[in-house]
Amino acid sequence: MTVEPIRWLGDRLELLDQRLLPDQTVYVTCRTAAEVAAAIRDMVVRGAPAIGCAAAFGVALAKGAPESYEILAKSRPTAVNLFWALDRMKKAKDLKREAEAIFSEDLSANRAMGKLGAELIPNKARVMTHCNAGALATAGYGTALGVIRSAKSKNISVIANETRPYLQGARLTAYEMVQEGIPVTLITDSMAGHLMSKGEVDVIVVGADRIAANGDTANKIGTYQLAVMAKRHGIPFYVAAPLSTFDPTIPDGSHIEIEERPASEVTGYRGSRWAPEGVSVRNPAFDVTPADLITGIITERGVVLSPNREKLQALLLNP
Repeated sequence: MTVEPIRWLGDRLELLDQRLLPDQTVYVTCRTAAEVAAAIRDMVVRGAPAIGCAAAFGVALAKGAPESYEILAKSRPTAVNLFWALDRMKKAKDLKREAEAIFSEDLSANRAMGKLGAELIPNKARVMTHCNAGALATAGYGTALGVIRSAKSKNISVIANETRPYLQGARLTAYEMVQEGIPVTLITDSMAGHLMSKGEVDVIVVGADRIAANGDTANKIGTYQLAVMAKRHGIPFYVAAPLSTFDPTIPDGSHIEIEERPASEVTGYRGSRWAPEGVSVRNPAFDVTPADLITGIITERGVVLSPNREKLQALLLNP
């Protein structure tokens, strides 16, 4: 892998500090569940599958201590992979082996998604993506960017939305695509509709943090408006996510808890402030895209076109 976000060394977990990319490549060492939880909360590691993997290793470091589950569960609320991984670890007899299995299964799922999703990408397609759903957001290959990696031979190019306010697209997706040698153009989020209206976008592929039983999908803030504009301009809009991102316990997206992050992420960046003191701030980290705006959901088990409750139930029940 050109990008290695998670290193498990048996007695410690090393996480690539994504807050410092692309300027610096620094790993944060975690030896306790509390340190892993802090790394998740502070965005050292981010992306739903990567959070799940990190949490599993956090439990292994704590040797399954009950408080480790509690502290990790409180780190970030929206990505269901976190809770899915913790539930698996609670049932495991060998914690280290189970955490390693979660990690390796994520890699395998991403590669399977990539192969299936690449079949949906036309030759020479201009593929727009939002946030970072690549190797950095997973065990190491990517969901949405895994599809793009797998379609590299089709001479595609990528349009990466910068993804305000944390700039995951500008800092991380652009970085991964440059490392991979895939042509990438960076735009601000507010430029996306303009490029769609000019016929400069052929397909959109994004990741997901939680998918409800009916197919409503939570992803990085700004995804919903992309889906609306894609519908307006007849552009296919795909979500790539492993089965661990599905939450069949909630009927629709209105039940997904949306994380509100610190105001400082909006008023400035890395010590610089551009907003006036005293201004009120909203900073929801995610939004929900209704299932009827999604062309298809790409999973390791198959692609579900025009997703709905019945199709997704059949997918999850059919191993």
